[in-house]
Amino acid sequence: MTTETRTGVETGTEDLPVLESPRKVAPKDARELSKVFFDKLAVLEEGTHEYQYVRNTLIEMNMSLVRFAAGRFRGARGDEMADIVQVGTIGLIKAIDRFDLSRDVEFTSLAVPYIVGEIKRFFRDTSWAVHVPRRLQEARVALAKATDELSSRLGRAPSVAELATLMNLSEDEVIEARIASNGYNSMSLDAAVGPVGEDGDAALADFIGVEDPGLELFENFHTLAPLLDELDDRSRRILHLRFVEELTQSEIGKELGISQMHVSRLLARNLERLRKGMLDQA
Repeated sequence: MTTETRTGVETGTEDLPVLESPRKVAPKDARELSKVFFDKLAVLEEGTHEYQYVRNTLIEMNMSLVRFAAGRFRGARGDEMADIVQVGTIGLIKAIDRFDLSRDVEFTSLAVPYIVGEIKRFFRDTSWAVHVPRRLQEARVALAKATDELSSRLGRAPSVAELATLMNLSEDEVIEARIASNGYNSMSLDAAVGPVGEDGDAALADFIGVEDPGLELFENFHTLAPLLDELDDRSRRILHLRFVEELTQSEIGKELGISQMHVSRLLARNLERLRKGMLDQA
């Protein structure tokens, strides 16, 4: 461990050792030095330069804990080790911010569970091919366990009713959990699913229907309808004359007894209101 004496203008941290490279401090030395830095952190005002210096040094000094915890997950999935270390660092920072010296507990005893918990949460929240609510992610695990238990006990695949009884859920909730399980893994549209004549394997995309162009139009109309209802009668009349009867702005002005410029302003204002409303609901 290499340190040097702090000199110069007093900063409130002049009694601390200056570490040339906090990340290179050996774990044993880091444990002892962390106590000194935590003592100082407790008396410094949060948000000050001195507070940030001490806090950042604690983070750098204890990165070996993150690397140790992250090593347990090496190869657990396809994620880069750097990503896992980055997530684990969030757990380390939380541990530093919540560590209480008065509880007489070793910092490592608090930090490692925080780091591991953050990494596990990362795996849990990013392991699904599509976003699925947390309750359904948990229901999937319970469903798998219940299915295995009943299959062993009954010697056959359990029914939805039997699973619902064991899991203390309704049958609809069991079905919902089964459907949600489909989001755990994804498959490429280019994945081969079977032979197609002499042209080679068929891709999954060959069995999926094309997108209906009318679907997006229907969704747009469905979103637009309540927004139109919020407009006053004159605004809806102007939009009808412009986009249904296809009158010009001058013709609309004559129809309503207002100027073409006024029509233009009303059209622009209402179209912007509708556009914003649709974007907000996208």
